[in-house]
Amino acid sequence: MNILVINAGSSSLKYQLIDMANESVIAKGLCERIAIEGSRLVHKAKGETFTFEKDMPNHTVAIKMVLDALVDKKCGVIKDMSEISAVGHRVVHGAEDYSSSVLIDEKVLESCRVNSELAPLHNPANIMGIKACMEVMPNTPMVAVFDTAFHATMPEKAFLYGMSYDDYKNYRIRKYGFHGTSHMFVSQEAAKFLGKDIADTKIITCHLGNGSSITAVKGGKSVDTTMGFTPLDGLPMGTRSGSIDPAIVEYWMQKTGKSVADAMKHLNKECGMLGLSGNSSDFRDLCDGNALDNPRNKMAVDIFAYAVKRYIGSYTAVLNGVDAIVFTAGVGENTEYVRQQACSELDYLGIKLDENLNNNCPRGQIADIATADSKVRILVIPTNEELVIARETKALANL
Repeated sequence: MNILVINAGSSSLKYQLIDMANESVIAKGLCERIAIEGSRLVHKAKGETFTFEKDMPNHTVAIKMVLDALVDKKCGVIKDMSEISAVGHRVVHGAEDYSSSVLIDEKVLESCRVNSELAPLHNPANIMGIKACMEVMPNTPMVAVFDTAFHATMPEKAFLYGMSYDDYKNYRIRKYGFHGTSHMFVSQEAAKFLGKDIADTKIITCHLGNGSSITAVKGGKSVDTTMGFTPLDGLPMGTRSGSIDPAIVEYWMQKTGKSVADAMKHLNKECGMLGLSGNSSDFRDLCDGNALDNPRNKMAVDIFAYAVKRYIGSYTAVLNGVDAIVFTAGVGENTEYVRQQACSELDYLGIKLDENLNNNCPRGQIADIATADSKVRILVIPTNEELVIARETKALANL
């Protein structure tokens, strides 16, 4: 049984074909520069990488190229479309409409369209990917897996802002949270690693990458998270500012003579690690080799790690204790300096990092990098959002 997982962006489309018999990836790839000159498909299968440079004017053409690659005599892994049992789609925003994944029908598509006002950069692209698949594979079950769904369990005291309650009721202004599939996956993996029933656990999951968020997970459910109404909230990230005093926006606009749109672009695309370092938004450029010898690089990364540490302390209070802290995603899994700084001077909370284990953490597998006497386990767990989507799709499609 094969499930195709689709993650459609505005000009890109990532995919994986997963054999659910053993949950192995049999093919994956990326369509780049959709509707932009120089588009191409990079397809990985059979231990090789195949590149197809071809004009992709829209997502329907991109999906068709993906399906053609999957059945191609040279690089294909299936004989025909009948070997794809279902398709799982990542959808960024489900708002308050969806607290779990759903089979896609016209009503679901319309909800996704309405919720595009809450995620204007993401939901329209997700919808394009869904419609493209429906056009090419009209009889194949389609499932929407929402980034926001895992956080639907947050209580009002966590998701409401200190604004007028009417603003929430009239305009849906509240904290939604994102990276839900990642936080769900690694918290479940952590419980397994600890040998505990997830219902009895308190876990802080740190999804740290170019986009970053931290979640307090109690009994397997999200009770608070750092991203808010949009993914701009919370930690400073690759190019996002993270949480700031909202009055700064008006002040910055007055000083620069820029518009609201300019301010939003600045906070989303020109701040964070890029703005602080003046060098790069990529943590590899800021941390690898001797990069931390550059004072601006070190300042930027230290600000990021300090924010991670601050939220770890905050969420330990929210959970009334913590069993494990999980680091995941590109930075969380691969940047020992960030993990070390984020866990430093937390002995009072029973959090003790083993520097040797941290510095020699194996890549691509679960590792415990806490000291033997640490009351809190510190885990590095590779995330797998695509597998979560595939599992949800399998369950909903009754396969």
